[in-house]
Amino acid sequence: MMLDKPDQKPHDRLAEALSGDMAEVNALIRTRMASEHAPRIPEVTAHLVEAGGKRLRPMLTLAAARMCGYEGDNHVKLAATVEFIHTATLLHDDVVDESEKRRGRPTANLLWDNKSSVLVGDYLFARSFQLMTETNNIRVLRILSDAAATIAEGEVLQMTAAQDLRTTEAIYLQVVRGKTAALFSAATEVGGVIAEMDEAQVKALFDYGDALGIAFQIVDDLLDYWGSDATGKNVGDDFRERKLTLPVIKAVALGDDEERAFWKRTIEKGRQEDGDLEHAIALLNKHGTLEATRAEANEWIAKARAALAHLPAHPIRDMLDDLADYVVARVN
Repeated sequence: MMLDKPDQKPHDRLAEALSGDMAEVNALIRTRMASEHAPRIPEVTAHLVEAGGKRLRPMLTLAAARMCGYEGDNHVKLAATVEFIHTATLLHDDVVDESEKRRGRPTANLLWDNKSSVLVGDYLFARSFQLMTETNNIRVLRILSDAAATIAEGEVLQMTAAQDLRTTEAIYLQVVRGKTAALFSAATEVGGVIAEMDEAQVKALFDYGDALGIAFQIVDDLLDYWGSDATGKNVGDDFRERKLTLPVIKAVALGDDEERAFWKRTIEKGRQEDGDLEHAIALLNKHGTLEATRAEANEWIAKARAALAHLPAHPIRDMLDDLADYVVARVN
């Protein structure tokens, strides 16, 4: 049994515990992202896959399966499937958002072009479905294909909701469930399904992934106004991209007519001037919406940790508990 190193982050401890499985996942990813006829595909994919992402989503699949005593190899295929779906969505997102940086590096659409990013994303989605069918498990296929549809739906919803001041917290939550939590919850749920756990435990795994994913995105949105983080984003990116995230939605609801006019000009109309970001942050602080958003993230983490209590005692379960705590530690 590996001894935890006190200076390690929970994500790193989990990665070390799953290092053998992750090596197999990475080898499978490299094999399946190859293309005999279109060398542009592995070029674009490798740029993102090899960029040093945390591989959190595939690790959740491996962790769920191992924690539940799974002894086969389908968890490796499913973890690679999850990473392909995630990578495909990143390629598409960067085109939609006209992003120039991802994980601290130039985006694929900047280095190549939008056409390459979209088409290679499509290829990775197709590869993900090929991989998941190799498990010969129709329930796993349903969970992951449902997640892929929910992700796409969430992205389309965000396009219309992100710059509309009528967007409510309920709609924001629906977007977050689509763009982030759907893949987290699918990643954990399929680990329990292939391990043939009972329905209550499969549900607990889903609930953990769902709550963790929601908290993860809320914290990411919060950090956009509260300070830089390690994702390669700059403070205020969401404001500049006119995205209505939870701190702003709360501030709009509490604001007077003059404040709503400010949000309408900067977010809905996109007419931003020097000093607007600083004024936006001042309004968030005035109404305490950054603190309120942090409290909401903590509530979702409490739900994630409560779900773990229904799962078998295991060192990996303890690591998943620490991981949940770490997600919000960045803003606590």
